[in-house]
Amino acid sequence: METELTFRKAERKDADLLLSFIKKLSVYEKMEDQVSADRKTIEESFFKKKNAEAIFLMVEGKEIGFAVYFTNFSTFKGKGGLYVEDVFIDQAYRHHGYGKKTFIYLAQLAKERNCPRMEWTCLDWNTPSIAFYKSLGAKAMDEWTIYRLDEKAIKNLAETKLNK
Repeated sequence: METELTFRKAERKDADLLLSFIKKLSVYEKMEDQVSADRKTIEESFFKKKNAEAIFLMVEGKEIGFAVYFTNFSTFKGKGGLYVEDVFIDQAYRHHGYGKKTFIYLAQLAKERNCPRMEWTCLDWNTPSIAFYKSLGAKAMDEWTIYRLDEKAIKNLAETKLNK
């Protein structure tokens, strides 16, 4: 019999736990060299500036995963949407339906907040996750390409004179 999954909202005291899940996720995504977050940035971003929210996935009182999300905005809809930045479940707890239950929880939250959209990205090589997302009814936005300025590019662009 499957153990019941519950959710717990992350609090300031959870900064180290959040960071540990972020590091586990980075290993899974083969991006551990890109993690620069630390306890201070987690506390600042999540609990002071409230740039994002996080929940922990709980089984028998133990945190087995996490989800990070925030409000984005659709100018066409004129409303904020729910952007899911990350969902991660420890290896031993995968394939028990907890991922689907997490997305149900997040969809309920999006509905409660009157969000017209719920969006996320997925790495192209992550075929198990892509299949899972499609099983939920998600559609790939193939006509859109994500562009990113990294910190160096932001600095360079920001230092450009406006009236040049």
